[in-house]
Amino acid sequence: MNTFITENPLLLLFLVISIGYLIGNIKVKGTGLGTTAVLFIGLAFGAMNPDFNVPDIIFQIGIVFFVYTVGLRSGPAFFDSFRKNGWRDITFVMLMLGLSAIVTIAIYYAMDFDKATIVGMYSGSSTNTTALAGVIDMVNLKEKGNPITINHLVVGYTFSYPMGVLGVMIAIKIMERFLKIDYQAEKEILRKDYPIDEDLTSRAIEITNHHISGKQIRDLIREHQWNIVFGRVDSKLHGTILSNWDITLYTGDKIIVVGTREELDEVEKILGKEAENSLTYDRKEYDIVRIFVSNPDVVGRELSSLNLQEKYSAIITRIRRGDIEMLAKGDTILELGDRIRFVARRQDIKGIQKIFGDSYYASSKIDLFSFGIGIALGLVLGMIEFNIPGGLVFKLGFAGGPLIVGLLLGALRRTGPIVWSLPYGSNVTLNQLGLTLLLAVIGIRSGNTLMESLSDGGWVKIFLAGSVLSVATAILSLWLGYKLIKIPYSLLLGFVANQPAILEFATDITKNRVPAIGYSFMFPISLVMKILFAQILYLILS
Repeated sequence: MNTFITENPLLLLFLVISIGYLIGNIKVKGTGLGTTAVLFIGLAFGAMNPDFNVPDIIFQIGIVFFVYTVGLRSGPAFFDSFRKNGWRDITFVMLMLGLSAIVTIAIYYAMDFDKATIVGMYSGSSTNTTALAGVIDMVNLKEKGNPITINHLVVGYTFSYPMGVLGVMIAIKIMERFLKIDYQAEKEILRKDYPIDEDLTSRAIEITNHHISGKQIRDLIREHQWNIVFGRVDSKLHGTILSNWDITLYTGDKIIVVGTREELDEVEKILGKEAENSLTYDRKEYDIVRIFVSNPDVVGRELSSLNLQEKYSAIITRIRRGDIEMLAKGDTILELGDRIRFVARRQDIKGIQKIFGDSYYASSKIDLFSFGIGIALGLVLGMIEFNIPGGLVFKLGFAGGPLIVGLLLGALRRTGPIVWSLPYGSNVTLNQLGLTLLLAVIGIRSGNTLMESLSDGGWVKIFLAGSVLSVATAILSLWLGYKLIKIPYSLLLGFVANQPAILEFATDITKNRVPAIGYSFMFPISLVMKILFAQILYLILS
């Protein structure tokens, strides 16, 4: 059997992927290994037979697909986060990673680790597979794939990874008590600036407040800063019409409002009361339709630029992207695969479907021209040598080049007729495929060294050092972020949640989605910076 698998590397590859995926889906108290289980199953197979191997091109394809799709998906959030929060987020990321690097260097000298193992521990304690892959790629370029170095990197990563998850959870509970955090009070304060409640709904409200009568919708939104969308209006003067900013509301009018439940409660208090006969079920003149965005001509454009209301009697109220539903605003940028919900006259529906495409098949296809050109540009960037003061020379390689190009192209979304972004579903699939390929290859190649570490007891030292690294870094980051940079603790939990299991833990203890908001803001910045920090650590350590 061993000989058969050795002679069929693709069989080996997909055995590791399938078994790893199965194990990763097993959850204990709501927490599982996820895709990372592929790495551990790969290690198990590699430990069984040192002759098990797969072609190097599999690793290269895996890392390129993974980092490029991460860049495309994270690009808009990466630059939006910087524009909205300025230097606050960047300062915290640099502080957090700087603290982690300092603790890593201290452990390196205090416990006499080799630099490959300590950099692997740095990547494992932050559960950052991309950082590990980036350093391995650097070793492939600079040291012609030195197997000893790569094995030490993987061993350091493997034995520090568990506490990269548990250690942060422990630090969160310690600092929660030490800082005496009131999550509910923070939620009320943050509600003004962040969409705390993720579920959108609609409500018909009757205008009964005489102080509102005679005011335009534009003035009401400007005065109260509501994060909502108005739909149909049952007006005493004009009958049933679609809302716009110029419409004046009067006592007795009924209007559909879309937003979160708590936002709608605030709107209802000011406007009047919930209408007894809901307009949401009245489709005599207007119908509610959901369609897919599959026309490349509208992708990467703001909704307001389509001038939809000038051509048709229609309003887009919500957009669903992946599992997230968002309000449709004028500055919302459309992406392939978005599912939009709109209200329109029946005779206008076909014309609107033509504008957006409404083809599930087309919205799932990959533009192989833009995808191939983007990756090619990333590979070219990865080949360029950069000189760092002190005589250090490095290349971005297969990990850094495609990642940076992906971030830039993802933020651009399109250049003339070329659409750089991928449909949401296609991006997720390619991202998962790339990650599983590189994890499987890393695991298979490093399994034998892992067994040697287990036999000589070296893993205990790595595990303990990784525990110190994870817990100490998290505690220091939470304290400084809360006390020095004045970031709300609930938001900080998302900032330090470097793994989905930690994010789920943070969401459970806060009982709200503030950590998820922090995670979405910080993830792209943190991901990129961790890759760079890991490579710099490897370069500067002797």
